[in-house]
Amino acid sequence: MEESNDVSLAYNGSSSSSSMMMNRVGSSILFPIHGNVYPTGYYNVTINIGHPPKPYFLDLDTGSDLTWLQCNAPCVHCIEAPHPLYQPSNDLVACRHPLCAALHPPDYKCESPDQCDYEVEYADGGSSLGVLVRDVFSLNYTNGVRLSPRLALGCGYDQIPGTSYHPLDGILGLGRGKSSIVSQLQSQGLVRNVVGHCLSGRGGGFLFFGDGLYDSSHVTWTSMSQEFTKYYSPGSAELHFGGKATGIKNLIVIFDSGSSYTYLNSQAYQALTLLLKKELSGRSLKEAPEDQTLPLCWKGRKPFRSVHDAKKYFKTSLALAFANSGRRKTQFELHPEAYLIISNKGNVCLGILNGTQVGLQNLNVIGDISMQDTMVVYDNEKQVIGWSPANCDHLPRFKSAYYM
Repeated sequence: MEESNDVSLAYNGSSSSSSMMMNRVGSSILFPIHGNVYPTGYYNVTINIGHPPKPYFLDLDTGSDLTWLQCNAPCVHCIEAPHPLYQPSNDLVACRHPLCAALHPPDYKCESPDQCDYEVEYADGGSSLGVLVRDVFSLNYTNGVRLSPRLALGCGYDQIPGTSYHPLDGILGLGRGKSSIVSQLQSQGLVRNVVGHCLSGRGGGFLFFGDGLYDSSHVTWTSMSQEFTKYYSPGSAELHFGGKATGIKNLIVIFDSGSSYTYLNSQAYQALTLLLKKELSGRSLKEAPEDQTLPLCWKGRKPFRSVHDAKKYFKTSLALAFANSGRRKTQFELHPEAYLIISNKGNVCLGILNGTQVGLQNLNVIGDISMQDTMVVYDNEKQVIGWSPANCDHLPRFKSAYYM
């Protein structure tokens, strides 16, 4: 029997039949994505939170766990935002609650037992300080069934903007930890603990929770690292150039949708730029240091209109090879659209940056630019990360009915 679209489901996870409930109501929640790598510099989704629900624009961040909104608690320091500040609920998360404990080191002390204070810091120097509250999230399954779970989020009343600052209502934390939204939904039996996104190179795309929107057999899978559990990391990789190993090994790689660009450590970055410059020597491209869009740009005989125009100069493929199971290596390939942008001056610029210069230390980041036009899936239940070429301009097809 097909369920009509006007069904509303409120569920707090107290039922022992959560798996039956999950199978009954469908398995995925889908969100349209807005934004682009350049010139906007970020991707976001709209989520309705509160009672009555109000819309907020949230940055997608697979590199962190906590979802937070700029919050009138009152606000000590808030930055420009698209919507009025979130008015917090009075449903505080206690300091000793497992969700609070997940945000702190094991030996943290409770200054106020009845509330959970938090502070999150980001690689670009930005931060949010606040308190954890619960509120209603208005969500929809792909079959039209509505649900209104109460989930924990940060009420951020003191924000410091980072170097990649842009106006935002908050952050959507999609990481591996207990406090992430999809982990909370899974603990209530509402979706499987799977996050996926498809970022379009033309802007936009889609985000999903659950495992009902992709064919697993068409996805290239690699194991999540059991050593670097704070991030979505396949572990260490080797840089390949033109189908050959470069000898640059042991690159600890993370997938981070909160980063617009891809970052390699200084050694790998210097090796890559030398290889690219060698490949481009003798061709009619000249470096354009006057273009400050990104650290390394080139100009052609006439301005480029798209990466497609510049591809004839950048024919060599790049790849990160993960040794995920013995001798077999899984490769994440980087075609030119996955590492180049066209600046507003009509030059072609390298969207792979020196991570050591921005304090990333030993981490190498696969950012949004390198995940464009690719469906990336983080399956926290099977502890695998997968990717597959995809048309991210169109929302995926899904089964619109479930049976009783």
